[in-house]
This record gives sequence, structure tokens and C-alpha cells, in this order.
Amino acid sequence: MRENDRKSGQFVVPGERLGVIEEFIPGTGTYTKDGVIHSQITGRTLLDMLNKKVSIYPLIHGVSVPKIGSIVAGQVSNVQSKSATLRISQIGNKFLSGNFTGILHISDASLDYVDIMYDVCKPGDIMRAKVISTMNRTHHLSTSERNLGVICSFCSHCGHMLTLQERGLRCPKCGKIEKRKFASDYGKG
Repeated sequence: MRENDRKSGQFVVPGERLGVIEEFIPGTGTYTKDGVIHSQITGRTLLDMLNKKVSIYPLIHGVSVPKIGSIVAGQVSNVQSKSATLRISQIGNKFLSGNFTGILHISDASLDYVDIMYDVCKPGDIMRAKVISTMNRTHHLSTSERNLGVICSFCSHCGHMLTLQERGLRCPKCGKIEKRKFASDYGKG
């Protein structure tokens, strides 16, 4: 922020220079690097000249990002023998404007032994999962709890929606029975 632009309400983006620590105290929405105060978020400047403090008032509130413990939902985009990739589109009951990617490893798919990931889910299935780790900027997921797993799936033979039967999931059109790790409320919403 230039000397002559020093007033509250100026639009700033992350990384923008706001001043130095000799002239201002860094407030909320800012960070300091090498004695220089920068904007940490997109927003408007809030200069408190009496206390010599600079803060940023955020323009975007409540951006949702999956965190450890979040219950997420999304569509299975890829399945391999030991893992599946989920395009996360919902956190709790809140739909996201963009997508995040999550990885479900076979060891976190069920409390029971699972031989191959294709018995848990298939591409196109809609799943509910829990974020158990965000290591290496990757959302690692689990479906081992009873209320987690596939909530909507489609026949791998004809593409019709599978219905829950006593012996598993069955296609009402072609009669094929398929295995999935389905949630306790499968097909109810």
C-alpha cells in the first residue's frame, strides 16, 4: 500500500504490502515477513491510526474447506485395486462452489476385511466419507463407520440405479447383484 493510499477501505489481496512494523502493529488478516506487514486474505484495509494498527476486513466469509473430522460427500471418479478417488462436492449439508479431491484407501474403507476396492465402490457412485487426514495437502477419507459409504450407486452392466435388497444391491432393470460398502441410509436421499 503506497503512502498516499493509506486510508481504510482500500481493496487488498493476499501478499499485498500494507506497511512496516515500525509504523503499524499487524492486526487480524495480516502477516509479517522480514519486518513488512502483508495482507493474508482478500478484503478491505482497516487502519486504526490512534493505535497504529492495520487489519484486513474479509470480503469472503466462511469459505468451506474439508477439515479433519468433516463429513463429506461426492462422486467416485476413479477406482483402483487398493484405493478410490472421490470428487468432494459437499461438506456436511453445505454444497461447495468448487470440488476438492479425496483419497479412500482400502484399509480405511470398512471395519471388515476388504479384498479389492471394487467391492467398496465403483466410478460414478455417490459416497459419504469422513476426512481422517489432510497430510501432504491431500484429503484422506474413511468410510468405516456404519453411516458412511455409498449412498447412491448405479449398475455397472446397464447403468440403472441399484436398490437395496437383503443380499446387497440389486439392479431392478437387469437383475444384477453388486457389492458395495453402502451407508446405513443408502437410497434415502
